[in-house]
Parts: sequence; structure tokens; C-alpha cells
Amino acid sequence: MATVQQDQYIEMTVGLEAYAVRIEEIHEIIKMQTITEIPHCKPYVKGVINLRGKVVPVVSFRNLFGLPEQQDTKTTRIVVVKHREESVGIIVDQVNKVTTFPDIQPPPDHVGGVSGAYFLGIGLRENKLVGILKLDEVLLRD
Repeated sequence: MATVQQDQYIEMTVGLEAYAVRIEEIHEIIKMQTITEIPHCKPYVKGVINLRGKVVPVVSFRNLFGLPEQQDTKTTRIVVVKHREESVGIIVDQVNKVTTFPDIQPPPDHVGGVSGAYFLGIGLRENKLVGILKLDEVLLRD
């Protein structure tokens, strides 16, 4: 009997919304740490961190998605992803779990004010909708 391999995702929360990223795109998840600001950057670029001797740029998903900034909490995390052979840190409010989606629908043109081009699809599970992010589109926006 053949088994079907489902893609695994890391589900995270930003504001009131749940997003997911394919697990193969994630390098590691770390607790919030001191970020060194860089002048004259886009507002969503918070600065850089030193990750075991490597300088990693950090972006805020809250700022990127047009949400107001909030104070970091015990659950705030930096999700370090591999993007085009570079490491990039993404600040999220909370990392929820590793998950799979039994049903993934194509994204609409806009999802909560965010372009549908940023999404691979919308994962459906237990009456919950989770936006599956297309990191190339999200991280390469102007």
C-alpha cells in the first residue's frame, strides 16, 4: 500500500492571522534578541543580528503586513529562513507548530489587505484558514 507524502509547514501567528512556511525553507527558530538597527532601511527591515558569528538581516512581518508594532513578548520569535542562499530572520508573534494541510486552496487576489501573490495557497484544517507564504514574493517586495 502506497503512502502519500504531505508537505510539512511551520505555522506561526502574526497579529490575529495564522501563516505557514514550508519546513524545508526554515533554518532555525530562535528567541528574540538584540537587533542592531541599520540607518536608511525600509521600515520593515529591523536591522541585523549576530547568529553565531554570521550577520543576519531581520525583517518584521508585522511591519511588512501593515500591522502596528507591538512590544515583544515571551512568545516573540525570529524564524531564520534560507532565502536565495542567504539567511534572513523574520520576526513573528508566535510559532505555533509543525503541521500538514489536508486541503490547500489557491489564494484569492487579496488576503486581509495583503497581495495574493505572497501566498502559495490557503491551507484548510479544522475550520481554520492558514496563509501559506511564498517567501520569494514576500521577501523581495519593493
